[in-house]
Amino acid sequence: MTTEPAAPRRLCLVTGASSGIGLAFAEVFAERGFNLVLTARREHRLSALAASLQDRFDVRAHVIPADLSTVTGVAGLTEAVTREGLHVDALVNNAGYGVPGPFTHPAWGQQEALLRVLIVALVELTYRLLPGMLERSYGRVINVASLAGLLPAPAGHTLYPAAKAFVIRFSEALAEEARGRGVHVTAVCPGFTLTEFHDVTGTRPRVQRLPAFMWLDARTVAEQGYDAVMRGDAVYVNGRLNRLFAAIGRHVPGVFTRVQRRFSWTFRER
Repeated sequence: MTTEPAAPRRLCLVTGASSGIGLAFAEVFAERGFNLVLTARREHRLSALAASLQDRFDVRAHVIPADLSTVTGVAGLTEAVTREGLHVDALVNNAGYGVPGPFTHPAWGQQEALLRVLIVALVELTYRLLPGMLERSYGRVINVASLAGLLPAPAGHTLYPAAKAFVIRFSEALAEEARGRGVHVTAVCPGFTLTEFHDVTGTRPRVQRLPAFMWLDARTVAEQGYDAVMRGDAVYVNGRLNRLFAAIGRHVPGVFTRVQRRFSWTFRER
């Protein structure tokens, strides 16, 4: 009697995997039986996470550090994946951050790097990995966007909501293009989430004044995002309150514009 070899595990690549929502997505995919490629700039954190996931979930986690703010960051990452003989079945484009303050205050290099991470790297990585998914008739692409991409944009963090709006529209179009070919594309749109994001941007003292009910935890965002892409939702807004905000922003945008003009100091550096 012969037994057929077990089917190989699917593989998920997560960008910005060293903390926050990216780390949570890595845990969720590992729990569901996916092997992983973990990438971010902080190799020591990635290595610790890889060891933990391998021990807890009996999966294999590859660590490939990359700086996606550089021109060659994505190419170097995908070349390393190819050298390892890996085939990516799921992609979580999570890497991101914000640059607070008036648009012209930071040096242009800071704004350019932000656009490269939030838009260019996300699109390029999808462009490089999507053909293999289509060829194998299986793929899952999660683009971590934001509720900010669905609302009128406030002053401060000028490029962030614009970039996230692009990610949402890009995801919608790509989801339609891939429909019926075994590939699902989802823009996940969380609102305020308990991560390092606000520590990095220096806005933690202001946003923490918001009431607790407005915050989500990264684990919830990741679990809901996983379920959404498996269902084939093109856009998923995390949390009932955030879905209400998105509806108001879509149908009565003037309400948010007036509120943001009054309270935008909460979210930006003067």
